[in-house]
Amino acid sequence: MKISLRLKFFAGVSGLIAFFVIVCWLSNNLFLERFYLTQKKYTLLESYKNINSIYKDDSENTHLELEKLESARNIQIIIFNEYEIKYISNARIRELRPRWQGRMTPHDRPQFPDNLIKSREEQIAIGRTIIENIKDDRLNASFIRLYSRLEKGDYVYISTPVAAIKESVQTTNSFFLLIGLLTLFFGTILVFFFTGKFTGPILELKDIAQRMSSLDFSRRYNGKTTDEIGELGRSINSLSEQLQKSILELKAANEKLIEDIEHKNKIDEMRKEFIASVSHELKTPISLIQGYALGLKLNVNKEEQNKNFYCDVIMEEGVKVNKLVKQLLELAQIESGAIKLDRTDFMIDQLVDDTIKKNEILFKDKEVNIELDVEEGIPVNADYDKTEQILMNYLSNALNHVDDNKKIRVTVRRLASKAIVRVYNSGEHIPKDSLDKIWASFYKVDKARTRAYGGSGLGLSIVRAIQEMHHNKYGVENVDGGVEFWFDIDAS
Repeated sequence: MKISLRLKFFAGVSGLIAFFVIVCWLSNNLFLERFYLTQKKYTLLESYKNINSIYKDDSENTHLELEKLESARNIQIIIFNEYEIKYISNARIRELRPRWQGRMTPHDRPQFPDNLIKSREEQIAIGRTIIENIKDDRLNASFIRLYSRLEKGDYVYISTPVAAIKESVQTTNSFFLLIGLLTLFFGTILVFFFTGKFTGPILELKDIAQRMSSLDFSRRYNGKTTDEIGELGRSINSLSEQLQKSILELKAANEKLIEDIEHKNKIDEMRKEFIASVSHELKTPISLIQGYALGLKLNVNKEEQNKNFYCDVIMEEGVKVNKLVKQLLELAQIESGAIKLDRTDFMIDQLVDDTIKKNEILFKDKEVNIELDVEEGIPVNADYDKTEQILMNYLSNALNHVDDNKKIRVTVRRLASKAIVRVYNSGEHIPKDSLDKIWASFYKVDKARTRAYGGSGLGLSIVRAIQEMHHNKYGVENVDGGVEFWFDIDAS
């Protein structure tokens, strides 16, 4: 069931008001009386500190200051020692004080409430301050009393009445509950109208956003407020204008892109046709070159030394041209889709082992140290011959570019649904601007060196074409001390 933002906001704010009303009402019931008593005790302690600072001697000024303190804090004060009362808040008793002065003994000293000195003098003597809640049954009233000893050595007794706090709490809670209910009632009404004003612009912005999702940019937000919703509305207006402009530009760019793609496809078709035609035309002369070279070796030239030299050159160039033709034919067939993949399941580690064994003589001739770091037991699904061809091209490339460290390493790892094959050779890094270009047909980083080992610049193009047929990835990276080529293959 869909609940609107307005209803959620209304329910949330109304619930919050009700929550605070209930919490305050419960807090008054549970804690107001305790808080009142705590405050009374705190008042007595503060009064005790004030008396200590006020009571210096038994003069009339001191008595006046004590009376002011009694009046201000609604307390009663008695100051005495074991033989006389030095101050008492009741004026009538204070008038009797001269009768006792100088002639009190422990037997005829006044008896204070609850035998004050006898029952508490040991605790007071060690510096304790005693605060007690006392109920006077005769007066049907409650008091809080403080007993302690002043810095001058005299005892002090402070008493303050406790109001009928329970009755006050009930009255306060009844009044608070009434105010809370009225607040809840009028608050919910105000919240209802406020949420309508708050959610109205949001609903308008929602409608504009939905129109934008349907590529309709004609609607604009017309709110004039300067708050966050107004800023959001102006931002959406700006976004709508930018999107409308961008989509128009994108349509124009898309039309241009379609034209470019068509042009590129035409160029690709022309290139494929050219490669196929050139390859076809070169097959016959290459065969003738090989045939005449063989004839020259059979004593066509009278001078043996010249004859052998020319024959070797013709044979060598013939082999290179023949190899180039085969590669061109193969690349053209792969890119045109004439060759279909023959996918099978096989173990990639077995393919790596077989390929290394086939090239073992080449590694020994160049004294290359081949390292294998192959994770065993990874089944893959691909065209076995084409995958072997990729690895052969990588190994051949590594052999042709390895430096004096003569180190080649083949690594195979499984990563999720792919097996990653990496071929590393120690040697110079490929220039950064050539890392993406080396996969293009006939591209050579170092043409002179490529010519020296008979490279045609088509090996990596064939790798690219085979991987694109498999819908897999390939790449090259400059790593520490050399170059590493890689390709992935579907793990079955």
